[in-house]
Amino acid sequence: MIVKSWGRAARAALLGLALASPAGADEAFVTNQGSGDLTIVDLSTMAPVATLPIGGKPAGVAVSADGARAYVTSPEGKYLSVVDTRERRVLRKIPLEGGPLGLAVAPDGKRVYVADMYEQRLFSVDPESGVVATAQVGVTPSGVAVTPDGRTILVAIRDANKIAFVDAASFQKLGELEVGRHPFGVTIDADGKRAYSANVESDDISVIDLSSRRVIARVKVGKRPYCVALAQGRGFVTDQYAESVSVFDLSTFAPVAQVKVGEYPEGIGASRDGKTIYVANWFTNEFWSIAADSLKVIAKAKTGDGPRAFGAFIRAMN
Repeated sequence: MIVKSWGRAARAALLGLALASPAGADEAFVTNQGSGDLTIVDLSTMAPVATLPIGGKPAGVAVSADGARAYVTSPEGKYLSVVDTRERRVLRKIPLEGGPLGLAVAPDGKRVYVADMYEQRLFSVDPESGVVATAQVGVTPSGVAVTPDGRTILVAIRDANKIAFVDAASFQKLGELEVGRHPFGVTIDADGKRAYSANVESDDISVIDLSSRRVIARVKVGKRPYCVALAQGRGFVTDQYAESVSVFDLSTFAPVAQVKVGEYPEGIGASRDGKTIYVANWFTNEFWSIAADSLKVIAKAKTGDGPRAFGAFIRAMN
């Protein structure tokens, strides 16, 4: 196990305390691949309040359901960083061979599931002790999501054009489903009824009925869709090459609008109340907020270099 030096962690913690957010403010944990760090943004003010050094070209991020931990993958560093969100410091780094990228946290917080894009596998990680199991899932696994009941893990298998289903209890692959070309981000709705895969090369979203494990719709969006967020009966999709967020109706799958954003948008998420959408713009080093109803840009925050925020990056306070 690799642990950060106390001096560095202490400096990061002190910075976080010095810029503490108002009590109860939701926060975003934005991975910056170029600068190798993690920007924490107070979502009530859209102001950065802390920056934590991570290293290893961080990309994926997932915040636990209780908001106590954030987990960050470093594909080049080959490790998973465990972040204490309250103290704003890295607790430990868990070594992961291959190329850890997409990840998701089990609803009870006891496991973190990490896709290894180089070795066709999914890791099951105990946040305290490290890897406890691996499952072979397919070529170039990317995005990861877990059903709300914690029973099933979905993995986007990019180079096979499929979504793999993994049983969380046995950690065995249950099967797979063909979707569009090069699925990357995968999102499950709050009811656990549908999943949405962003298919980068076919410029569409596959809508999956989870009870039957069938694709029930394909939704055309902008060029190079990356991730999907859900709010107010709409789907919001980052279109990397179109520099936009495509919006579609979740009931009819009809297009609603395209919102112009920064250059090369990647990670996207929705506030707990569904009123606000947040977007990380990789090439402009900005993090934007957008009103989910009017689709107007509300605010912009500067981040580190190359923000990706690939995953569930929002810490919602109770």
